[in-house]
Amino acid sequence: MSTQPPSGRIPSSSRVSNSDRVANPERTPNPERIPNPEPRPSTVSGRPEPREGQIPTDLQVQWFAIWTRSRHEQVVRDQLERKHVDAFLPTITRWSRWKDRKKKVDWPLFPGYCFARFDPADSLPILKCTGVVNIVSFEGKPAAIPEYELDSIRLLISSELQYDPCPMIHEGMMVEVVAGPLRGVIGRLMRKDSPRARLVLSVDLIGQAVSVEVDAGDVKPY
Repeated sequence: MSTQPPSGRIPSSSRVSNSDRVANPERTPNPERIPNPEPRPSTVSGRPEPREGQIPTDLQVQWFAIWTRSRHEQVVRDQLERKHVDAFLPTITRWSRWKDRKKKVDWPLFPGYCFARFDPADSLPILKCTGVVNIVSFEGKPAAIPEYELDSIRLLISSELQYDPCPMIHEGMMVEVVAGPLRGVIGRLMRKDSPRARLVLSVDLIGQAVSVEVDAGDVKPY
């Protein structure tokens, strides 16, 4: 006579009762024994990848322009460096007369400004520096400077080339002549072809104007 159980039924000897589960805890998985999940993979740089929705720190830390009080550019730069903040103050060497002798002095290339690299969300230590007026901002938020612009200036000042600061003017803007026989004249810059610039002096009320050429180095933004 066959001893096989009917199809679809489990022999009573093979069934696991609730008491057996308690007596043999190894048969059921223990949540505490589940191994920890593998750590998040790292990027090529060795740092863990940011979680979804998290902004990497490298994108927050950027270069900004610091507006300083007159002749406080180096004072601000030194304070920033003591606070371990990356600071950049481009300078130009000028001859300065000291009583009976002349001496070479490094003057700020852009008077009234110093550059710093920091997280704008942590700008309070920057603003607390003596001599800082404010951080150059746009629509109430610190305006970041593209790093390549400062890298270009850093490369220039490290070279042996002669350079001089100049106002950034473009065609169509109002300018003032600061040197030469037309000093004090205000007009609209129509064309700038080094070394000459053509200005238009107008009488808007009657819709009339006259143009004149001046030295491009003698004009500045009005």
